[in-house]
Amino acid sequence: MDERKTLLTEGNLLQAHTWKGLLETCGICVELKGEMLLGGVGELPVDVQNVELWVAELELAQAQAVLGSMEVEGPQWQCVQCHEMNEANFDLCWHCSAEKSEPRN
Repeated sequence: MDERKTLLTEGNLLQAHTWKGLLETCGICVELKGEMLLGGVGELPVDVQNVELWVAELELAQAQAVLGSMEVEGPQWQCVQCHEMNEANFDLCWHCSAEKSEPRN
């Protein structure tokens, strides 16, 4: 069984399915995780309210290259300290300067 890695974490289900379809047309197998948890928005902690796109570790670089070539903007991320939303290219929270937390694998 091949090892799987998180490619993206996205709060927007429609965007996650769009990226999944794009990658699958390139022959990359993508698994969505957390899709069913979106029904619990407001009741669940914010760090589990995202959909994650997972790919085989061997296909991770190819998947990143496909999304990069399409100029896909990375998803925003939420600061674990102050809960502010930050643009994907920020490594520090614009509000409190906390470091960007890495997605759990």
